[in-house]
Amino acid sequence: MAKHVLIAGGGPAGMMLGLLLARAGVRATVLEKHADFLRDFRGDTIHPSTLAVLHELGLLEAFLKLPHQEVRFLEAQFGEERVRFVDFARVRTRCPFIAMIPQWDFLDFLAREARRFPTFALAMQAQATRLLFDGARVCGAIAQTPQGAREFAADLVVGADGRHSTIRERAELPLTDLGAPIDALWFRISRSATDPAETMARFDRGSILVMLNRGDYWQCAFVIAKGAIDDLKRGGLAQLRAHLGGLMPFAAARMQEIRAWDDVKLLTVQVNRLTRWYRDGLLCIGDAAHAMSPVGGVGINLAIQDAVAAANVLCRGEFGEEQLAAVQRRREFPTRVTQALQVIVQNRVLARFLAKEGDPIKAPLALRLAGRFPLLRQIPARLIGIGIRPEHVRSPAVAA
Repeated sequence: MAKHVLIAGGGPAGMMLGLLLARAGVRATVLEKHADFLRDFRGDTIHPSTLAVLHELGLLEAFLKLPHQEVRFLEAQFGEERVRFVDFARVRTRCPFIAMIPQWDFLDFLAREARRFPTFALAMQAQATRLLFDGARVCGAIAQTPQGAREFAADLVVGADGRHSTIRERAELPLTDLGAPIDALWFRISRSATDPAETMARFDRGSILVMLNRGDYWQCAFVIAKGAIDDLKRGGLAQLRAHLGGLMPFAAARMQEIRAWDDVKLLTVQVNRLTRWYRDGLLCIGDAAHAMSPVGGVGINLAIQDAVAAANVLCRGEFGEEQLAAVQRRREFPTRVTQALQVIVQNRVLARFLAKEGDPIKAPLALRLAGRFPLLRQIPARLIGIGIRPEHVRSPAVAA
């Protein structure tokens, strides 16, 4: 009988790993705590590295038939100065753009493809709450379902249940916190046909607003200093709407669409990573192993890379500590480098702009150079779009 991998968490890492393992003939069960994937303000950016993985799986053409927007460059406005600092066309990759697609559509797509394989199972409304042990070895998990507690025996449990991972906590794996001086408020407003088409960011003294073009609406992130949400609420919603309208005058009237604080979702930014991603019978990947900053929007794509690397190692059905350590060795270096770059941007760029006082607003030197010399735009485009040490599908495929 095929070895069984139990994956806690039906996000990008969990669903991709489930698909890849089932495709290789390994039994894979994914536990997703919700009844569906419909949750707002999840990351919706599918980067060229993930699009390359979909191509290697033969799924890219079908994926790109889903409604999506393509972001081929990134610009930012600093005061009155506008700078184009990323151009994905300068990166050698099959899809030189970021595909903007609701994450629920992406996860539904992966689930449909995974269900083609008889060794795949997806249990919705099943939240892993406890681990099962055989001595010191993890041998499964207990999940809460609408029918009550249910035991799932497994040869390997994978924690892919996000930055607030229950699996990580139950496994008592050590976590290193790198800190973050920012939080983000996510909201949406409607988009007019006369609005600019570009995804954009606006930097002003004490304010950073990012607006992502989602076709008929803007998905917006208002970056604030860590813990500043209480001060914003004391100032009132009208003051917040007026401030946001001042940052993006063309959409000022539509800021009235923010009718209550419930329309604004707080993302408490964390940057952390496990010092050890595994123990006997258990492995963590994605945000459960390393919570990323929203800088660069790379979190989903690093999680996908983790899943590909894990499947490449685990597809033979060998789940010893040697194999689990190999996954960590493969993915720890790109995680460390990416987080180091994110922390630099957070501490030296974003925190400086969020300060209420300081030098006049102007773009950082590196961005000004990229704006002046187009060839330099390939550096951030490569880091954001492809990342450090991109993974390729090495796991085999069995007949669906």
